[in-house]
Amino acid sequence: MNPVRFIVLAVLFYLLYRLLFGRKKDNLPPKPAPDQVESPAQDVLVQDPVCKTYVPKSQALHETKDGKTYYFCSEECRKRFLDQD
Repeated sequence: MNPVRFIVLAVLFYLLYRLLFGRKKDNLPPKPAPDQVESPAQDVLVQDPVCKTYVPKSQALHETKDGKTYYFCSEECRKRFLDQD
């Protein structure tokens, strides 16, 4: 068998194999539409009443006074707030 003929047949078999079995992407689940993708929850920023800095609510210290909740960036700010009375 001529080497050129062998190479052409090998390329044709390879292409046929890729067409039949090389499509692995079809087995993956479909991607959700962009409007259905859940975005990570965003944390709300709250302002410290003492030093006026903004802190993520989940990381802030909090204190309830007269039925209202106040959020603080540090223990020092919380103590200064409580000592103001």
